Order: sequence, then C-alpha cells, then structure tokens
Amino acid sequence: MQISPRIINPVTIGVISATVILGSTSIFFLSSQTSQSSVRASDTPKANKITALGRLEPEGETIKLSVTESSGSTRVSKILVKEGDQVKSGQVVAILDSRDRRASALEQAQEDVKVAESRLAQVEAGAKSGEIQAQKANISRLESELSGQIATQAATVASSEAELRNAEAEYQRYQSIYQDGAISASSRDSRLLTLQTAQARLREAKASQERTIATVKDQLKEAKETLNRIAEVRPVDVQVARAEVDRAIASVNQAEAELELSYVRAPRDGRILKIHTKSGEVISDQKKGIAEIGNTETMYAVAEVYQSDIKQVKMGQAAIITSNAFTGELKGVVDQIGWQIAKQDVLGTDPAADQDARVVEVKVRLSPEASKVVKNLTNLQLKVAIAL
Repeated sequence: MQISPRIINPVTIGVISATVILGSTSIFFLSSQTSQSSVRASDTPKANKITALGRLEPEGETIKLSVTESSGSTRVSKILVKEGDQVKSGQVVAILDSRDRRASALEQAQEDVKVAESRLAQVEAGAKSGEIQAQKANISRLESELSGQIATQAATVASSEAELRNAEAEYQRYQSIYQDGAISASSRDSRLLTLQTAQARLREAKASQERTIATVKDQLKEAKETLNRIAEVRPVDVQVARAEVDRAIASVNQAEAELELSYVRAPRDGRILKIHTKSGEVISDQKKGIAEIGNTETMYAVAEVYQSDIKQVKMGQAAIITSNAFTGELKGVVDQIGWQIAKQDVLGTDPAADQDARVVEVKVRLSPEASKVVKNLTNLQLKVAIAL
C-alpha cells in the first residue's frame, strides 16, 4: 500500500522527526551507561590476601603430661625438670609416690625367681649325694643282716631237727623196750613228751626263720625303692619346678610394668612449657595434668579462616604473622589445611564481629628465624594474612 503525498502534512513530519531524535538519544544514553559500568567493574581492585585471627602453637601441638588410674597414684613425689627445659623422648619428667612401694615389690619378685631357679636346679640334679650314700649304706646293712639272719635261722632249724631226730630215736627205743615189758608205761610216755616237745621246737624254729627273713627282705626292698626314688629325676617334678620359675618370671615382668607406671616420661623431644603440679602435690586437674610439652624449635600459627574464604587457600602459600607481643612481621607458609569446619575459637576485640562464625583451621609453619622469635609465646593470639 502506498501513501499518497497528499496525506503527509507538516505536523506528521514533525512527529516523526521528534520520535527519531528521542530514540537516538535513548540509545546513546544506555550505551553510555553500559560503558561506564564496564569501566567501574574493571577498575574494582581484586583482594590479594585473606586475613584471619589465630593462635601460636609448637609443632605437633601442645602435649599435656598426666597419669591414668592404672598408675596407682595421683601424687607427684618429685619433679625432675623446670619450665623452659629441653627434654628428650623417654626422659623422666616426674616420679609418682608409688615408686618406692613398687620398687620393693619388684625386688621381692626377683628374689622369688632366684628361689624357683634353685629349686629347679635341685630337682634336675636329683637328691643330695649325702642322702644317696646314706641310703646305700642302709641297703648294705640290711643285706648283711639278711645274710646273718639266714645263717642264724638255718642253724636254729638244724639244731631243732637234730634234737627231733634224737627224740624220735629215743622214743622208738623206749617203745620197743616197753613192748618187751622191760619198762613201765610212764617211762615210755616221758620219751613221747620229749619227742613232741622237739617237734614243736622245730616248727617254731622254721616259723621264726620264715618270719625273720621275710621282715629283713621287706626292709631291704623298701630301702632299694627309696634309693631309686631319691636318685631318679622324674620329668613331672622337673615340669612342676619349671612352671614355678615361669610364674616367678611373669611376676617380675608385671612388677616391672607397674614400676614403670610410677615414672612420667616425655613422649617426644620438646620443651617444658608449663608445670602445673609441683613435687609433693596431688594432680588436682587431670585436664591440665603435670606439665605441658611442645616442640618449640618449629612454631605454627593456627589461623581460623572463614569457611567462605577457605577455597582460596592453597598449600605452600606465603603468610605474614603479626601481633602486639612482638615487633615487625613474621613469615611462614601454609603447611596444613583442616578437614573440618568448626566454631571460631579465637575471638578478636571487635564487638561487632560474628561470635558464631564457622571457620577452618589452617596451619602456617613459621620459618626457623621466626620460630626463634616466638618460641616462648605458645598460645599467643595472632593476626595472619595469607597471600593469594
């Protein structure tokens, strides 16, 4: 459709011109605003560090030396160190008052081992030589007695047998004479009584022979059994004696372990930072213990970085540490980034600060030179600036 030239009048031309001018002006203004916003955004400076509050700790954190219930005592007999002393791993720091009692128990256990070992040696060696010789002499005496009794009893029996033979002969002779009527019956009966008496004596002699020889033989047998028993080393006796030795040694080991509990030793190399319990005092606060130890040769600044900033922290980043307790700045590097978010522990002096802020602990290892400056300032509050 074409517009007729007659329809276009001056008014229409004016409206169209004003619209074009207004649109151009708006486009220019918006373009100008966008350009200025871009310039302002590009001019905004980017943060080049993260700041956080922190505290000073020795390497490996601070270790509290204390005792357990198994130690058997909570009273310190003697403190062997003083604050600031450098100690080695395993060095005795304190002695509990149970030491003397347990040392005596150990000595007794060691003596029991000696007694048990002597008993074992005695069993393995058998009876004493004197006892064996005495028993052998007893056997010899009984053997001689047996031989003598055999001979004596044999002679007695032989005599009784001879007496019996005579009595029998005499009786036979008198019996024959009696039958011939040459003697009286009483004379014959007298010889019969003599015969019967001889027979009884022979029986008694033989019985005495058997009884006496049997008694001596029994005594001789018992003596030989006794000799074998005292001279023999029975395996079961040796086993019992060895078990007694093992039990005594186990008692020594237990006494040594209990005695060791009376000594409080340094678990690692470090420096005594604080002594909480003095000689003669009872450990009243188990949380504080006896003393605190730390490796102050290498110090760490533990910075509490806000959880919103932790993503910008990387291992090896440089850090600057400041505090009112020392002059200048200390240098360090990020050595460890925590794995847990927790409530802020170190609070600044700003009353408007968020008291419930969530933070991550970042450990900054100080340089050797910086560690020397603050080695005696454990738990000092710091300001840490980590370079990005």
